[in-house]
Amino acid sequence: MKIRAIITGATGMVGEGVLHECLLSTDVEAVLVINRRPCGVTHPKLKEIIHADFFDFSPIREQLSGYNACYFCLGVSSVGMSKETYYRMTYTLTMHVAETLSQLNKDMTFCYVSGAGTDSTEKGRSNWARVKGKTENDLMELPFRAVFAFRPGFIRPIKGLKYVHSFYKYIGWMFPIGRALFPGGFAKLEEIGQAMINVTLNGYQKKTIEGKDIIALGKRA
Repeated sequence: MKIRAIITGATGMVGEGVLHECLLSTDVEAVLVINRRPCGVTHPKLKEIIHADFFDFSPIREQLSGYNACYFCLGVSSVGMSKETYYRMTYTLTMHVAETLSQLNKDMTFCYVSGAGTDSTEKGRSNWARVKGKTENDLMELPFRAVFAFRPGFIRPIKGLKYVHSFYKYIGWMFPIGRALFPGGFAKLEEIGQAMINVTLNGYQKKTIEGKDIIALGKRA
């Protein structure tokens, strides 16, 4: 099987890294990125749709069929954001995109970038963790071929890419130490991209992909 993937969030650090891995992979034959602004990448197997309103995909709906994977890397920080806005930007937006894609692509594997500490019970004290948990839970009820929730902790960016958070230049030195002491909490961005490709091709026994799973799945064939 060759992968035909839709990627969201390609103008963010995680999405750009996943896109990079997909373009390198011989298992991926086509990539569609949906962005609010151009990602600045050109490649023979890459198509880009510029679309401002992720709450309304009806104008581009006809262009979203014929894909068997979605790598959903679009996300916002809860810092400084009201609970209502965070819920809308995290849960409501993600579910709208996913529901649209599930109607058009029944054989699709949907990989959602969540985060370490997400609360699957939806009852914990942390609002962001509850919202992420509800998003994971409700995604898994949609009629996709498979849904996987990725929960990385500290992510080491891919050298040379554009959309790297500025604070990584100050804390990047922590990665080898953290990886040695707490390997499940420290993942390389290329491992996340490769893990998504691997679960699309081969499935996985767990639907929640924690840090140690990402490392195990992130080895290139």
